[in-house]
Amino acid sequence: MSQLALQHYLIVGAALFALGLIGFMTRRNLIVMFLSTELMFQGVAVNLVAFAHYHGNLNGQAFVIFVLVVAAAEASLALALVVLLFRTKNTLDADAWRELKG
Repeated sequence: MSQLALQHYLIVGAALFALGLIGFMTRRNLIVMFLSTELMFQGVAVNLVAFAHYHGNLNGQAFVIFVLVVAAAEASLALALVVLLFRTKNTLDADAWRELKG
């Protein structure tokens, strides 16, 4: 992989991460916030795979598999919390979490 190809992959990964960060910071809907978090994970994964391929080792790709497993666990937990919040408050607004104390 050439330096120019690495830069293209890094730009794509940075763009994915930036879009995820913007979506997470600007939206109040929990589903959009969790999807934005997954988008940030994928941006980091693209960068890790690009660096691993550029350096010719498999460490980055193995770490990406670990990140994807953590992302899948986070998504299942997030879905359970979203369903719980919707059943109790009938809304998916993140501000409704402040009222759930106890």
